[in-house]
Amino acid sequence: MEYAGFGGMIVLALNIWAIISIFSSGVSTGKKVLWTLLVLVLPILGFIIWLLAGPRAQNATV
Repeated sequence: MEYAGFGGMIVLALNIWAIISIFSSGVSTGKKVLWTLLVLVLPILGFIIWLLAGPRAQNATV
């Protein structure tokens, strides 16, 4: 039981990170909403899909 709780916390933290990255990206609002819904509706699979193909936050390059 304790491992399930810890695993759930890890999934939650990764999904929060993905959603923050989605909203920090430069894609259109519609795409941000679709990506966010995917991550929220399918927490583990949605995160994996986002990790492989999703928009990334724009980093400032020096």
